[in-house]
Amino acid sequence: MFSCRRLGGGLVQPGGSLRLSCAASGFRLDDYAIGWFRQAPGKEREGVLCMSSIDESTVYKISVKGRFTISRDNAKSTMYLQMNSLKPEDTAVYYCAALLHRWYRRCDRATYWGKGTQVTVSS
Repeated sequence: MFSCRRLGGGLVQPGGSLRLSCAASGFRLDDYAIGWFRQAPGKEREGVLCMSSIDESTVYKISVKGRFTISRDNAKSTMYLQMNSLKPEDTAVYYCAALLHRWYRRCDRATYWGKGTQVTVSS
């Protein structure tokens, strides 16, 4: 399972920043590629940014490139999503995930999911 939190409140202004983190328990995070997903109201869940455990290659949604960064700290068994230059269209529930295996290079399937964290971007 994951235990997730955000640095700061869930409501941020356009152009603002927010950091999400999820700590894994019950499994080794470094055994898996990792990813962040989101689901906006009335829309399907989509992959935002995923990273292989082997070479740290990434797969990303084009609209977040240059604004969002995925990272991990295997010693702490924790993964992070740094979100900068936030836009209203980034408003969604965000989910962390451990993907199918450490070599997985897509951003669509997971072995473990974290509970969703609401992020609202509004002035």
